Amino acid sequence: MFKRLLGFLSTDIAIDLGTANTLVFMPKKGIVLDQPTVVAIRQGDAGRSIAAVGTEAKQMLGRTPMGLSAIRPLKDGVIADLEMTEVLLVRFLQKIQHKPVLKQNLRVLVSVPCKATLLERRAIKEAADGAGANEIRLIDRPMAAALGAGLPVDTACGSMIVDIGAGTTEIAVISLLGSVYSDSIRTGGDVLNERIVTYIRRQYGCLIGETTAEHIKQELGMAMVLDEQIPELEVRGRHLSAGVPTAIKVNAQEISTALQEPLRNIVNAIKNALEDMPAELSADIAERGIMLTGGTALLRHLDKFLLQEVGLPVIVAEEPLTCVIRGMGQALAYLDNPAYDSLFVH
Repeated sequence: MFKRLLGFLSTDIAIDLGTANTLVFMPKKGIVLDQPTVVAIRQGDAGRSIAAVGTEAKQMLGRTPMGLSAIRPLKDGVIADLEMTEVLLVRFLQKIQHKPVLKQNLRVLVSVPCKATLLERRAIKEAADGAGANEIRLIDRPMAAALGAGLPVDTACGSMIVDIGAGTTEIAVISLLGSVYSDSIRTGGDVLNERIVTYIRRQYGCLIGETTAEHIKQELGMAMVLDEQIPELEVRGRHLSAGVPTAIKVNAQEISTALQEPLRNIVNAIKNALEDMPAELSADIAERGIMLTGGTALLRHLDKFLLQEVGLPVIVAEEPLTCVIRGMGQALAYLDNPAYDSLFVH
């Protein structure tokens, strides 16, 4: 049924299926969809049905009544709920349709974490197949991010990319259209949010939700505090012992302290990459620096923190949130070119 419904999408498309957000790219149109990877499910006597997807569903996170739940079908960059991921893709592809045309092949390029297992890759292919794709190709997220950031991936020169998304941090050293080194750790923006929730619960006896933690991270989050004026924010949550709504004030220094452990995990992963790569490529990276992409690259002073910890120049890409999908848009042009075959996952 899904394939009949979506069969008239007669073009190649790229889907950056992220833990927090899903983006879709179409040639000549650019990014045509950018929505949260969230599904709202209504549980009834007849089973579960879909109440909302994307932005509308995200607004329900932590606010749903009995019988309704908002879930994120991807965890740590991979599919946790195959059925809901398929539904999500179907609804998103419906959103970008305009007028029916004769059914032709629909080729879909989907991003995957560089250390995704064969089982996880198969799940992504099954979800795309269920959403109507006739042919599915995969590309590693760091390769796509490097393309989108404008790194010279086709030259005999080492380029290091660190893509910090919601579910994973992807680290790769790329040269001559291939990954010389790649690693993926399950530390990203979601873990930072969890650390904020944990800190506020322990420090203030106050329980906050994921959405509030995300807001705190955006407003106060810093890898290191360099500002003379330390900003504060009033936060509302539920007092754990009294069980009533309460308001507390937190500042950027506290939030920075809460984020140190996951940030150290990212630093250690970068150091491991630098230790394991060939000497010639190390010289290239020492000269060119490390490129940061992904939503968490926007964490204030993260580039300065990594410079201090690693001792190499760190550059935050332009529009880091969309580097992966823009790189995938470029990769669509190479799908039929055997010279660029190494860009894709086989």
